[in-house]
Amino acid sequence: MNTRIEKVCNEIAKTKARVSEYQVKLRDLEKQKIALENEEIVALFRREKLTEDELYELLQSQKNKGSVVSSTTMVTRGDTANGKIDVEP
Repeated sequence: MNTRIEKVCNEIAKTKARVSEYQVKLRDLEKQKIALENEEIVALFRREKLTEDELYELLQSQKNKGSVVSSTTMVTRGDTANGKIDVEP
């Protein structure tokens, strides 16, 4: 086989190997990101000392509004006797 063709074939093989390594690394980084986001969410609700029912109500109210609670949204306890939870931006 022509040496130039062999060099190109070798370069292709090396590139494919690097791509595979980067795909594995990308999947790992995405898993790490999700785990860190989950830890942040859990810490937020623990810090606010929300009960499971209050958390459920908050998530349902946000779902019904079609919005998502961002990391800059402050969650405060509201009138829980009436089932209301205030969300302040």
